[in-house]
Amino acid sequence: MQNRLIKKTGEEISPLGFGAMRLPLKNGKIDRDKAKELIYYAIDNGVNFIDTAYLYGDSESFLGEILTDEIKSKVKICTKLPTINVRKYDDMENIFEEQLKRLRLDCIDYYLIHAVDLKAINRLFKRDLIKFIDKIKSEGKIKYVGFSYHGPKDEFEAIIDSYDWDVVMVQYNYFDENVQASMEGIEYAASKGMGVFVMEPLKGGILAGKMPKEAEEIFKKANPNKSNAQWAFEWVLNNRNVTCVLSGMNSFEQLNENLAIAEKTTPLSMSFEDMETVELVKRVMRNSLKINCSTCGYCVPCPQGVNIPECMKIYNEKYLFNHKGLINQSLIDYYQYVGGIMGNEGSAGLCNGCGKCLRKCPQKLDIVSELKKVKKEFEFPGVKYILSFVRHVGFPLYRQAIRILNR
Repeated sequence: MQNRLIKKTGEEISPLGFGAMRLPLKNGKIDRDKAKELIYYAIDNGVNFIDTAYLYGDSESFLGEILTDEIKSKVKICTKLPTINVRKYDDMENIFEEQLKRLRLDCIDYYLIHAVDLKAINRLFKRDLIKFIDKIKSEGKIKYVGFSYHGPKDEFEAIIDSYDWDVVMVQYNYFDENVQASMEGIEYAASKGMGVFVMEPLKGGILAGKMPKEAEEIFKKANPNKSNAQWAFEWVLNNRNVTCVLSGMNSFEQLNENLAIAEKTTPLSMSFEDMETVELVKRVMRNSLKINCSTCGYCVPCPQGVNIPECMKIYNEKYLFNHKGLINQSLIDYYQYVGGIMGNEGSAGLCNGCGKCLRKCPQKLDIVSELKKVKKEFEFPGVKYILSFVRHVGFPLYRQAIRILNR
């Protein structure tokens, strides 16, 4: 693989990184033998970046067990500070020291502030986040610092400019091109020399699975030998401002396919015809939406705190990708991104019908009526009590339960 340079750090990173959130499971726990084999194989084939987080269950401790001194010399380790667990300054120090012990490290290569938007980062700044970052950097306990972004695109550059960050992690794929950082935001981060790490290149596996019939036909006509996953990965890696694409690989089939894509896809290597093919597929998928929302964000902020674009996006995706079952990806996304699991509540149920959003919508949508549909689809009696229980028991337990139910 042709590694990509981060100008601010001077380090060369493999275009494919190993995401350690979705490691293979056995009896509800990490299958240590299989996961170790996968990670070692990835490293032997050029992967030099491993991403984990405090909230990824037993992931940090597992990596601490398997990453011997020889292996550590070949890879960069990235983990994250859980914003939802920080109430005061001491929490940051205590959590960080626990992470060093879990990972069995004296120094973490890349340390990210996890799942932030402008409100979350400002809350942490008031708790002396900068003092904390500068302290652990000066003590040689971390090398580089950044944040993983979970906010709207219009806040992204403000956070980029709020501190001298080294790297950023964003959700980015051809379907969500303008949902979070957007192509312009990624370019802005890269213009400052920052490394750009991409999560959800396959949108949680959605873009690798079954798509609307017309979209499938467009891809197959263009290249019958190329998988949906390959189209999606190539599109992200084609961006010259992207440093590394993270993938939670739990089988050798996935790993080998991703390695092959990363090996052949260099910046600006996709042909004009292939880029047009992806645009056609994206157009088909957009035209299949239940709510004609472009997620432009003009309707926010909502006085009641409803994340209107995200609510509508998740509702659309449930039908666009035919999500079924009691526990499905759209339901998971709803409670993770707007339902309050990550402390960022913006659910449709908060809407009180004030209508202030209506005059702002370029699509002239009846947003109040559409939010009622979203609420009916995803919210049910007693959900507030369930959310409270989940948040107090802990997000790692929630994630593990969902993964088991979806096996």
